Amino acid sequence: MKARTVLGAALGTVGGAVLGNRLLKRRASGLENPLPGIERTYRWRGIETTYTVAGDPNDPDMLLLHGVHTGASSNEFQPILEQLAEDYHVYAVDLPGFGRSERPPLVYSATLYAEFVRDFADDVTDEPIVVASSLTGAFAADAADETEFERLVLICPTDETGDERPWVRTLLRTPIVGTTLYNFLASKPSIRYFYDRDGYYDSDRIDAEEVQYAWDSAHQPGARYAPASFAAGTLDPEFDLATALAALETPTTLVWGRDAELVPLREGRDLAEAADLDLVVIDYATQLPHAEHPDKFVEYLSAELPRAGIGSDE
Repeated sequence: MKARTVLGAALGTVGGAVLGNRLLKRRASGLENPLPGIERTYRWRGIETTYTVAGDPNDPDMLLLHGVHTGASSNEFQPILEQLAEDYHVYAVDLPGFGRSERPPLVYSATLYAEFVRDFADDVTDEPIVVASSLTGAFAADAADETEFERLVLICPTDETGDERPWVRTLLRTPIVGTTLYNFLASKPSIRYFYDRDGYYDSDRIDAEEVQYAWDSAHQPGARYAPASFAAGTLDPEFDLATALAALETPTTLVWGRDAELVPLREGRDLAEAADLDLVVIDYATQLPHAEHPDKFVEYLSAELPRAGIGSDE
């Protein structure tokens, strides 16, 4: 094959990738707030972050922290927010790099997120009950060491997503190749595959609007930077989660989907035993028991947090 032909094919491939990336960017709609409540902003180290607050300010504060994955946002808590707001003053935040918060081209890290959680809780809330999902549970545990939390409720928490692969982060941050690869990872089939494999036990519960919102979220400006660090394994904290939780004075409850595979129940049992924690197991659920079984999740939460009186007749 002549060099001119090879060059022409390469340029055509690059040109197609650039065009495809631009078309996807145009197709993504502006991201609306899907949660009921009042939307507010919190400026942190020059980053404009967004959160929704709902419920009576006289009720105990509760801070909801979504998990980390492509398309992640506070929309994860949409199924339970209204129920929680009946008894709590709820704050549902979009972490920096996700949802409706700004997504600057930072090298995101576990330390950055733990410091954000710590500062947000100190500046915005008053000794909140913190509900955190997956890897964000480790960020919350780290923040709890220096912050007054009333309680931690950690949903399938983990401190390890695999070996560090910094080259993956570098690749995904490149303008053309990285954007093209990211758009593949952030496609609707990929997002639905994530929910089907790791999010929901029953795939019929996966809502098309949820997939659409995650896709829109994943295609906002700067959306690939935080997931690039996650895919590279560089958001994993440097401490051992069991050791950190065992050392905390903050009361902590673990919640697990019985059929979780990404972070299996045996890890939850090991963590509960090592740190001497209560473990609540929800049947027919995987990584998102609170989204798949919202009523059951709130019911179990009411048993763990009696002072708030969830579900009471008072």
